[in-house]
Amino acid sequence: MMSVIGRAQPRVDGPLKVSGKALYASDHRFPGMVYAVPVCSTIANGEIQGIDTSAASLMPGVHAIFHRENIGTLFRATVNHEFGADMVHLDETRAPLEDDVIRYYGQYVALAVADTFERAMAAADAVKVTYRSLQPNVDGQLAPETNRKTESERGDPAKAFGEAEVRVDQTYDLPPETHNPIELHASVALWDGTTFTLYETSQGVVNHRNVLAQMLGVSKENVRVITKFMGSGFGGKLWPWTQSALAAAAARQLDKPVKLVVSRRMMFQNVGHRPRVQQRIRLSATRDGRLTSLRQDWVNHTSILDDYKENCGEATPQMYSVPNLRITSALARRNVGSPSPMRGPGAVPGLWATESAMDELALKLGIDPVELRLINEPELDEGLKIPFSSRHLKECLTTGASRFGWAERDPRVGSMKRDGLTLGWGMAGCSWQAARFPCAAAVELRDDGTARVSCATQDIGTGTYTIVAQLAGETLGLPIDKVEAVLGDTQLPAGPLSGGSAATAAVVPAVLEAAGKAIDALLALATTAPGSKFAGRKAADLEYTSGRVHPKGEPATSGIAFETFLRLGNLGAVSGLGSSEGCGAFGTTKPKFSSHSFGAHFVEVTWQPEIARLRVSRVVTVIDAGRILNPLAGRNQIEGAVVMGIGMSLFEETSYDQRTGAPINSNLADYIVAANADVPALEVHFVEYPDTKLNALGARGIGEIGLAGVAAAIANAVYHATGVRVRELPITIEDLLT
Repeated sequence: MMSVIGRAQPRVDGPLKVSGKALYASDHRFPGMVYAVPVCSTIANGEIQGIDTSAASLMPGVHAIFHRENIGTLFRATVNHEFGADMVHLDETRAPLEDDVIRYYGQYVALAVADTFERAMAAADAVKVTYRSLQPNVDGQLAPETNRKTESERGDPAKAFGEAEVRVDQTYDLPPETHNPIELHASVALWDGTTFTLYETSQGVVNHRNVLAQMLGVSKENVRVITKFMGSGFGGKLWPWTQSALAAAAARQLDKPVKLVVSRRMMFQNVGHRPRVQQRIRLSATRDGRLTSLRQDWVNHTSILDDYKENCGEATPQMYSVPNLRITSALARRNVGSPSPMRGPGAVPGLWATESAMDELALKLGIDPVELRLINEPELDEGLKIPFSSRHLKECLTTGASRFGWAERDPRVGSMKRDGLTLGWGMAGCSWQAARFPCAAAVELRDDGTARVSCATQDIGTGTYTIVAQLAGETLGLPIDKVEAVLGDTQLPAGPLSGGSAATAAVVPAVLEAAGKAIDALLALATTAPGSKFAGRKAADLEYTSGRVHPKGEPATSGIAFETFLRLGNLGAVSGLGSSEGCGAFGTTKPKFSSHSFGAHFVEVTWQPEIARLRVSRVVTVIDAGRILNPLAGRNQIEGAVVMGIGMSLFEETSYDQRTGAPINSNLADYIVAANADVPALEVHFVEYPDTKLNALGARGIGEIGLAGVAAAIANAVYHATGVRVRELPITIEDLLT
């Protein structure tokens, strides 16, 4: 049988999605279901003085108006950052409706429940809330309000910077960005008197179950969370948000199924965002281009109650060789909802700044930007002082330069022309941590000649269904259409979050071990099943190949189909359970290897000053992410990330009203994302060096690395075309005209 690993495999869940049979969270309907709509605060700082529900309660079809006095007890969850089946994490730690204090615009203050969505909307609008309002602080200038924390340090960077021949000292800003998956956050909650069943938009059903069990005050065995399909999350659906607890509490109070769908406007207020980040980067180097110091000092805004840190120094300590380094972080509290991870948290905003600064340094040195990075390639992770498990950034840089035609670049600003347009060529390196979460998976061989692989991870649109089917099919020697993949349900073996680009690396060892154990169980059955040709023989004398059992040393074609033994033994299936722990896991305190993926982006922009038109016209991306299990899905992931990078660079910014604290552009008409017309043909290449330190197949996750570095590459190309160095995203025409 031809291997299914490493082949371009269409999504196994594709037919369900294109036929409309795939059920997303808000698609679920149940008899007697009612609809919930939150009432959102119209101030960002202050307190509730009164809530008048009298008119709303009397409206047709209204079942209840819940508020702090009648919602019932909702607890705060005790955070446990240990990844695995017992993890408990959320970004907004305050339980919904916990007190009368308003800390951000749109904070839920009540919940209207009615027999139709329209009636619930009308009732929510009829609830009258009076406030004592205070001036909110949504200032974009981020003077840190908490003590700075040193994240990484080596050598004496201040001394080295002061003595340096060439220096760069600049500040780079990133505005707040809002996750805007097409599928809105949604919760459908059922309560049967003892157990909650929650249909959720969750990137981590196991953690979601653990959090909601604590908030609802029940055992986690009495909470089931299901996420079968998701219309993307981009990190915003990693952790539970308060609408989930509200829906569940309302279901318990009313003894009815409750559906709550967050509106697009609420997506800008209540379910996280990438925070505003300001970074000061100081680089120094010798005249021949060797880095002598690097300092990165960042501050990000966070909410009034929660300490969300955007880890901008995630990639910095190991990216380049530099003997003197210091990285610090700080927080600035603002009247905004809690920030949350957004695709590539930490490294993406961090590399926006450091890779922009590297370009500025190359310009001062008169050294090609690619050559500068090659000069400073490290031999080991200088932050952790351990070897890399696999590092092929050099190959990404040289391969990308070759495929892009970088050797033809004229470094003079505005010197390159084509068809009357000014060209700008820029590039940037990129990196993302490579790790895996704890994971369990089960594999069954069934009496109809098919297999089933199951895990309580979830497919967030990235192709996890297909990957686990490929893994099981490869090990069992079965075609993909003979393998059923079952995910997204906490009743299955505990699976990982779909975040951190770590899910694939986690499921690989778990599925491989489970399939191996299922084969072991089958071989044992083949020696004991009544009427078996191999009855009385030792299992160690048998082999399993391509769905058939045969004596060792004999061809598989002489063997017997596995389902025969199940029928002889009167068994519906034999199964195996596998897990992944140990090397490469998140949270390892003393890793033996530094594991990361790497890459390089090469970007061409066109600039037409007569009409002030800037376009991204070409992108070549080369990625080192270990072995690529499914090249089709892999390219899709990188292409999607680059598109997000174009949006990040040129369009995306969440703006807050200084008077009210409200997000001003809280819709997809005013919050601009990249559309087809903004995206050129994208060229993606992988340099495949399996990283077997992480798992047996050498695969690393690729969901986030494709976004890291894109903004810097575009800004560097814009400078090459226009001579304008933009250090605050998004790049606007106004920037270029000045």
